Amino acid sequence: MRQLMMLGVIAATVVMVGGCSKRLVYPQAHKGEVTNVYHGVEVADPYRWLEDPDSPETREWIEAQNKLTFGYLEQIPTRPKITTRLTKLWNYEKYSTPVKRGGRYFHYKNDGLQNQYVLYTAESLDSEPKVLIDPNKLSEDGTVSLGGVSVSKDGKLMAYGLSTAGSDWQEWHVRNIDSGRDFPDHLKWIKFSKASWTKDGKGFFYSRYDEPEEGAELQGVNRSQKVFHHRLGTSQPEDTLVYQRPDQEEWGFYASVTDDGNYLIISVTHGTERKNGVFYKDLTAEAAPVVELLNKFDAEYDFIDNDGPLFWFRTDLDAPRGRVIAIDTRRPQPTNWQEVIPQGKDTLRGVNLLNDRFVAAYLHDAHSQVKIFDLNGNLVREVHLPGLGSVGGFAGKRTDTETFYSFTSFSTPRVIYRYDMETGKSTLYRRPKVDFDPDAYETKQVFYHSKDGTRVPMFITHKKGLKLDGNNPTYLYGYGGFNAAMTPFFYVGNLVWLEMGGVFAMPNIRGGGEYGKEWHEAGMKLNRQNVFDDFIAAAQWLIENKYTCSRKLAIGGASNGGLLVAACMAQRPELFGAVLSDVGVLDMLRFNKFTIGWAWESDYGSPQNPEEFKALYAYSPLHNLKPGTHYPAIMLSTADHDDRVVPAHSFKFTAALQAAQGGPASVLIRIETKAGHGAGKPTTKRIEEQADQWAFLVRNLSFPQKSP
Repeated sequence: MRQLMMLGVIAATVVMVGGCSKRLVYPQAHKGEVTNVYHGVEVADPYRWLEDPDSPETREWIEAQNKLTFGYLEQIPTRPKITTRLTKLWNYEKYSTPVKRGGRYFHYKNDGLQNQYVLYTAESLDSEPKVLIDPNKLSEDGTVSLGGVSVSKDGKLMAYGLSTAGSDWQEWHVRNIDSGRDFPDHLKWIKFSKASWTKDGKGFFYSRYDEPEEGAELQGVNRSQKVFHHRLGTSQPEDTLVYQRPDQEEWGFYASVTDDGNYLIISVTHGTERKNGVFYKDLTAEAAPVVELLNKFDAEYDFIDNDGPLFWFRTDLDAPRGRVIAIDTRRPQPTNWQEVIPQGKDTLRGVNLLNDRFVAAYLHDAHSQVKIFDLNGNLVREVHLPGLGSVGGFAGKRTDTETFYSFTSFSTPRVIYRYDMETGKSTLYRRPKVDFDPDAYETKQVFYHSKDGTRVPMFITHKKGLKLDGNNPTYLYGYGGFNAAMTPFFYVGNLVWLEMGGVFAMPNIRGGGEYGKEWHEAGMKLNRQNVFDDFIAAAQWLIENKYTCSRKLAIGGASNGGLLVAACMAQRPELFGAVLSDVGVLDMLRFNKFTIGWAWESDYGSPQNPEEFKALYAYSPLHNLKPGTHYPAIMLSTADHDDRVVPAHSFKFTAALQAAQGGPASVLIRIETKAGHGAGKPTTKRIEEQADQWAFLVRNLSFPQKSP
């Protein structure tokens, strides 16, 4: 039986001596004697005990680490000013794009500093909106968030999910939109699902997991998802099981009813791999079976809409950048499929059907383009956009003649436009007012070459007139995985960084979806090192082109991006001045042991596979720390309720890095309570966290002491 951890003395006070700090004394973390053997390789796991987040030893360690971290942060003189400026900038009205359903408009709004967005509805664009749900009234500290909303076809009923403390678990309820009153319906153990109403509004379909064992809610493995139908006014145990696959416990199901109400479409996933199946059920025929329309899992198939038995899909089958095909379910053989919109030179990321027109969203070198096609695939027009940025929206039904979209960039907050599908005219609908001058900043896109010669794009934003003297504090941010495309985005937190004279850079490294399937696969599994090489090459380019130097260069990322920056730090510790790793996947040999982590094997590979184990072990941040190495300053962030990337990743890595650090740079961890992976995090917590991160970089990059 392993010995329990013993905590030592904590030096929570940082003494300033000549502008430098004495080396921190970290809470002692006992090293256990746990060892695993992977394919003949013995791998020690001395901090395995930190995987239990609720043990007295772990709780004591958490308290000690937070005491050290916040004691450190409180002594940074610019931290209060950064907090004040962030709060002022954050305090502006924020709107979502409106969506029309059953003759009503629905939108979200945040008055400025509300912890959670409020859901509103209105009879017309000119009428006074009415509050439907205000999550801010559901908890004193703003930690209950609205996780999902589904409105019935007639616009009279709404199913909605609530998440507590940032958990992926949601509890669903049903509300009468006119009266604002809830029905007694209460559904639990739902995650990675929406509710989809039947045509008659008497019930909806959803997916759920079995109730976890007590105490395993936040760490237990999630498998064997099932599709149910809930009839309004009944209890959850009475729900009808629609589809399950006991023989495929790793399959996930996302069920949605077609707009005509005649079919239930079930997208079948296997982990996070961008290859899925599509099954359907005819809802007009009693006891109709679930038909396996697409069951080869050979490509990505995204259902767009249907015209009776004719189904349209966006797919990357034989088209790595995407195309649109039509499948007649009466003649479903691939030889009968028809191509509607062929693959183009840009990446097709999404398609909606409005006014009998396909609205196709493309990425051209990682920024948005939108094109309109008729049902035969003929180009009707291209939507004129205000500049180099990202577009969202274009939601609606096949018969809608109006829709809304948003446009944003690194220095432009979300501007919302109304779009007339018949004339192609965009009309300004909402433009937020932020205490910030976007004209004082510029964004450029550059291209550089990675280690193997691959050409990679990167966005760079900074004040106009920046002097390229190699002395600018620079924040290099990345992700690189799961087919996610990193496109221009507006984030209030970055404004303060820019105002202080910082440079913000974001490369579009492999593993993402900026250039389609091939770009994604070039950063998967055995190719994962390409992702780190691309990011390291971006850092080198910024240094070579005199934007910054190593001691002024910080890197940051969250989740998979947290893995990215930790791995790059382990491989090239001398290249960076500071690191921010947020809710990162850092133990690549045990990520698949918790919650939904097994699903990431499609991107990372499996430790149980001999070749993939070699690749994982070669870059796993936890397993590639070398004692005595001078690592840059790093602050990790995690949350005790993160049930996506469990906090054990950050706990174990912090303990190992604090023990390995051979230089004077700080190794800190900031552990949030009553928070999760990031979704639904209250505004107050977001501001506090961002202020702490910028203050940490100001302290460790020898930042010019300017008032924000």
